[in-house]
Amino acid sequence: MTQRARIRLSSTSTEHLDGVCNQIRRITRKTGVRMAGPIPLPTRRMVIPTRKTPCGQGSMSWDKWEMRVHKRLIDIDADERAIRQIMRVRIPDSVYIEIELTG
Repeated sequence: MTQRARIRLSSTSTEHLDGVCNQIRRITRKTGVRMAGPIPLPTRRMVIPTRKTPCGQGSMSWDKWEMRVHKRLIDIDADERAIRQIMRVRIPDSVYIEIELTG
């Protein structure tokens, strides 16, 4: 039974997220490790409405601020050489990564 690694990536920037996914894909192809993904998970959208006027007087005008968190899931066979190369990948500050070993 082979050990599997589940990699969860999340970011507010899809460009940075896809760049890291492409780097992981290149590593798995180079080492010959089986890979499933990147699987896009549902995007979390957070909206914060705020009043424009600071004192509470006047018309009810609102600003809406929005932040979207995009997520990807990658499953790979946990080959030691591939995992070490994935750990060395330069990851931008806006991308959060979790690696979970199973099996």
